[in-house]
Parts: sequence; C-alpha cells; structure tokens
Amino acid sequence: METQMFDLLLRWLHFFAGIVWIGHNYSTLIQRPNYAPLAASDLTNRGSPRFMSLLAREHGIFRWASVVAWASGVGMLWQRGWIVDAATLTGYHAVIGLGMWIGTVMMLNTWFVLWPHQKQVLGFVPATVQERLRGSRITFLSARVNTMLSIPLLFLMAANQHGGFLFA
Repeated sequence: METQMFDLLLRWLHFFAGIVWIGHNYSTLIQRPNYAPLAASDLTNRGSPRFMSLLAREHGIFRWASVVAWASGVGMLWQRGWIVDAATLTGYHAVIGLGMWIGTVMMLNTWFVLWPHQKQVLGFVPATVQERLRGSRITFLSARVNTMLSIPLLFLMAANQHGGFLFA
C-alpha cells in the first residue's frame, strides 16, 4: 500500500508540475506569438510599460516546476525499476526513456540558457543594455524550443502506456 501511495504522489506531482511548467510555455506562445524586440528605452526606464510587464510575469514558479516535474518523473521510473532501461533506451522502456531525455534537455535549457539570460533582461544581474537586448531574444527562442520539445515529450509519455509495444 505504501508503494502505491508513493507512486500516486509521484504521478500527481509530475502531472501538476508539468502543467505549470509546460503551461507557462504554451501561455507565452499564445500571448506573444511573434518576437517583439525590446527597445533600449524599455530596459533603461524602470517605469516603462514593457519593462513592468516583464516583471509582472512569474519567473520563479515555472523554473522550479521543471525540477519537480523532472525529479518526480525520474522518481517514478526508479520506483518501478525502469530507470536503467529508460536511460539507456532499451526495450519496452525506450519510449518513455526518450521522453525522459527530452525532458532533461528541456529542464537544462530552462536553467542554463533561459534563466541566466532572463536574469540579465530583468536586471537581476549586471549587464549592458546590449547584453539585455540580446538576452531578450535568447529567452524568447529558448522558451520556444521548450514549447516545441514538449510536443514529442507528451506523445512519448502517452505512447509508453498507450501503445508502447508498437515501438519495442
């Protein structure tokens, strides 16, 4: 019974954290379908409407949701004894393993590409105006990469339980 409760907890953590993380990417895609370059005045004037809209967004929750989603997903694989086959893309678990690797790339992209540049854009770390303008484009593209990678990720997660035998 304890194992089933642990599995249920991991499933729900994975599900909700995934909604927050990927939902942030999808909502950004819908709200800003095209890249609208910032002007230098948007970054140098802290009262600028564009700068205030950047600050109004929640930048912390989605980053930590990526960690929770990834860790709970890996935890489920470990708890079921599938982690080695999934990580090495072996046999039946290769499908979910490929999803795990895509999720890993997405989380690393969030933390090591998007977030460092977002900190520059928001002025959380020292950067020139030119670095901040460049960073705004990089964060836009980085978020788009994660949004596009989420499509095969979600397919592979579903395919593992609903037709994974077709891929084995």
